[in-house]
Amino acid sequence: MPKISAPTLVEQRAWRRSQLLDAASAIALENGPTSITVSSVAARAGLSRTSFYDYFSSSSEIVAELIADELNSFTHYLNEKVAAVSAPEEAITAWIEGSLEYVADGRHLLARALSTIELSVERSSQIGLAHRKMLASLSTPLAQLGIRDVRQALALIHATTESATRRIEAGVDSASEIESTRSFIIAGLKALQR
Repeated sequence: MPKISAPTLVEQRAWRRSQLLDAASAIALENGPTSITVSSVAARAGLSRTSFYDYFSSSSEIVAELIADELNSFTHYLNEKVAAVSAPEEAITAWIEGSLEYVADGRHLLARALSTIELSVERSSQIGLAHRKMLASLSTPLAQLGIRDVRQALALIHATTESATRRIEAGVDSASEIESTRSFIIAGLKALQR
């Protein structure tokens, strides 16, 4: 039986699981997402290959978990940005700026790299839901602005910030890209108001 170093079995399992996630994350950042294999992650975490399967069913399962964790952190960050202001336009501005600042400082690189890995239909669906949750904090401010079709506005905001994300990743000056994206979205939202 393996040695337990945490106070309880539940804490031990959580700690080991965290070790595996940290190992997979480090491997992805150092060598690319295709380097995440059951063997490489287990070895990096100091576990046997068979022990890996006590926590994850496959390498794609641990990748999906890493993406979900990153998207949840990103969502929490954006929700805090939006909650810090009260006026609807300020909330939308805070979300846009927060989203693109997160990209500009590189915090999204792991999720971006991992998104190239093929996942199960169920996990892809969960990640799609996590992406939609990132936009959820914009629904109320958009409705408060009198936007006729909030879903359309969310789709347009998402598409515009995705485009800005790719430009920032390509080396465009992030400060000017964030400002022009914010201006473009705010102007576009005015056209969607009732």
